[in-house]
Amino acid sequence: MDTDNEQQGHTAAEEAEVTASHTEEAPEADASASAGNSELEQLRALAEENNQRYLRTQADLENFRRRTRQEKEELAKYASAKLLEQLVPVLDNFERALAASKDNRDYDSFAKGVDMIFRQFEQVLTNEGLAPIESVGQPFNPEFHQAIMQVESDEYEEGTVVEEVQKGYTLKDKVLRPAMVKVSS
Repeated sequence: MDTDNEQQGHTAAEEAEVTASHTEEAPEADASASAGNSELEQLRALAEENNQRYLRTQADLENFRRRTRQEKEELAKYASAKLLEQLVPVLDNFERALAASKDNRDYDSFAKGVDMIFRQFEQVLTNEGLAPIESVGQPFNPEFHQAIMQVESDEYEEGTVVEEVQKGYTLKDKVLRPAMVKVSS
């Protein structure tokens, strides 16, 4: 029986020791699990915050694109407004000249009036950056000239513009319309 008691005592002692060790480990395990959960929650919150930030940025980008597209459309729609404001007085002067020509048959003053309107019109176009291309006497340049025919000429060297059939124009630094010319051969 002593052996049974010893075994039971030993077993009871082992059980007490195991129970004590579990009791000590349980707070550590709980603390570790609690720390893991807390860190996991922080990471989830950070991920959600980053996702929200991403969605806001995407929405801002879409709004920016929409505003930019609308501004571009509006700019294209009203781009000619400034030019037209300058041309309206020219139109008014043409209307006045035509009305005056019906009442008065003085063609000299009509011609002078139309010439003044033409100069006013030219000035508006020049202010906007339109410039005629100088052609006659210049070497043929396919960037500025469109040759419509070649002619024999004693006055000009070969490859030189002899006659301008239709004026060409540049707008600032870009060719708006090449000059139609005759070139010496």
